[in-house]
Amino acid sequence: MLEFLQRTLDGWLEGSAYALVGLGLTLTFGTLRRLNLAYGATAMLAAYVGAWLFARHAFPVWGVALVVVGLAALIGLYVERLCFGAIGAAVAQGHEGRGSATRVGGGFDGAEVVALASSFALWMQLEQLAVNLLPRHLNAFPNLAAQSEWAVGSLFLRPDRLAVALLAVLITLALGQWLLRTRGGLAWRAAATQRTAAGLVGIRVGQVQATAFLVACAISGVAAFAVLSLEGQVTPMLGMWMLTKGLVAAMLGGLGSVRGVLIGGWLLGIVEAHAQAAFGAVGREFATYALLFLVLVAGPAGRAGLTGGGGWRHAA
Repeated sequence: MLEFLQRTLDGWLEGSAYALVGLGLTLTFGTLRRLNLAYGATAMLAAYVGAWLFARHAFPVWGVALVVVGLAALIGLYVERLCFGAIGAAVAQGHEGRGSATRVGGGFDGAEVVALASSFALWMQLEQLAVNLLPRHLNAFPNLAAQSEWAVGSLFLRPDRLAVALLAVLITLALGQWLLRTRGGLAWRAAATQRTAAGLVGIRVGQVQATAFLVACAISGVAAFAVLSLEGQVTPMLGMWMLTKGLVAAMLGGLGSVRGVLIGGWLLGIVEAHAQAAFGAVGREFATYALLFLVLVAGPAGRAGLTGGGGWRHAA
């Protein structure tokens, strides 16, 4: 029983990191109803620049943190302008002016396909830029990992991972409250649910979209720095890891649900921890994709996630 509780605690701490990673993804989906496949690569390139400054120019830890978060936000704006900026307006016009004529094979909207394909192309571009900057597989990153564990009764936890968990909870709660209780949050929710109506009442939908991307990618930078500082290194797998774990956490909690992504991340972390104990590393990865499959196989209801969250109405 004690081992079960320890694994559950470890999974909860790991799942908090997944939730922090997935928060940016769910924020962009909630605003645009589009998946940004370049999300992980955005954070990866920012992290690689931070690692390069740390290794080559002896940047302090706080300087690396600022660079990673700020650069991730700027790269996010670059992705938004190329992949989603003009496309978002075209989607609104297409739905109203041509109805189903813009749909491919009666299913996906043509603009959705273009946005998905273009974000995939930028994913490849950003990853290649990062690898060209630091060609080695392992690159040093500021290491803030704790050298000891705290004993809580018969259980043990690492204070550094607890700090990441608290960071994820605080950012999620703050973002949820901002969305529900401020004029800016109201504008975001209006632009997400009724784009045309929001524009008619004076909301600058394009500006809201760009701001959401900037905030989401800044959060991805925070997540990347927090996770990498526990490992002390960065590898080319970071982009894929962030996209996969973040997407699964977001889908488990309901894409577009700020509160749900936190629950989804915890669920993913706990399931992975027990799967690894039972079946090893292969079982851990299998559990990740099995959970994703369960959400997808639910069909149209799958987007609401296993926790039942979905949309800005579940922001907090």
